[in-house]
Amino acid sequence: MNITTMLALIVSSTLVYSAPLIFTALGGAYSEHSGIVNVGLEGIMTIGAFSSIVFNLTFASTFKSATPWLGVIVAGICGLIFSLLHAVATVNWRADHIISGTVLNLMAPPLGVFLIKAMYDKGQTENISANFGYYNIPVLSNIPVIGDIFFKNTSAPAWVAIILSIVLWWVLYKTPFGLRLRSAGENPQAADTMGVNVYKMRYAGVLISGLLGGIGGGVFAQAISGNFSVSTIVGQGFMALAAMIFGKWDPIGAMLSSLFFGFAQSLSIIGSQLPFISHVPSVYLQIAPYVITIIVLVAFFGKSVAPAADGQTYIKSK
Repeated sequence: MNITTMLALIVSSTLVYSAPLIFTALGGAYSEHSGIVNVGLEGIMTIGAFSSIVFNLTFASTFKSATPWLGVIVAGICGLIFSLLHAVATVNWRADHIISGTVLNLMAPPLGVFLIKAMYDKGQTENISANFGYYNIPVLSNIPVIGDIFFKNTSAPAWVAIILSIVLWWVLYKTPFGLRLRSAGENPQAADTMGVNVYKMRYAGVLISGLLGGIGGGVFAQAISGNFSVSTIVGQGFMALAAMIFGKWDPIGAMLSSLFFGFAQSLSIIGSQLPFISHVPSVYLQIAPYVITIIVLVAFFGKSVAPAADGQTYIKSK
């Protein structure tokens, strides 16, 4: 295996595993910039995975190659609806953010399995026939060397996620909406005084995280797992949360961190094909992403500065 082929393998696999993390981490960043801690990303991803697989199995014969893309849209909508539970609990009912998010994580897997059992009379779905697969990016894939490494047999959802992270960074830091959203998470009392509807901004942050988390789950299910079961989403949401913290709540930082975690995950799949780690037992490569997640959370959580009012219940003064 020459160096170009090896790099192409690493990049392609990294992008596939990074895409769900990027979408979900971006959603988490928006939620926390609005002042709402969302540890329920895992549950939201699970609902996204469930809905996308059901849609894919139902309409694959109708929509053909467009099915996974439409499935991702359905996943995003279902994730948004599911995240409403977290928004209502934290904004209106003033529930503890961590407990509310944990409830989402505990609720989603059994809910998905219950519905699968009701619909298909089995504990998990069949494998889908219309998945994302690999793409060659037009024009860019023809560039010598660089095209072979980055743009041939690559993950289209990952490149969409990378472009989206740049767009969302611009929205968050360069638009009036982004300023209002961040003000709700930094100093909600001052924002309210200036006419910003803090409750509305916090709802927006949570619903955006639900939309993007659902999309992340849909991408994972249709690009990696290929079906839905109780163990389809295991740890992905927490990795995205860690990537968001590692990226210091910045959309581009979260994207870069997600690429790092995606690389760590991909090693368990392609490690045996890489000369420099082929001798490492596969079990170590499989647990590496989770160990890295713990290390990142322990090492960087205290050093990263979250929005000042993140996790604080806001009560509008009369």
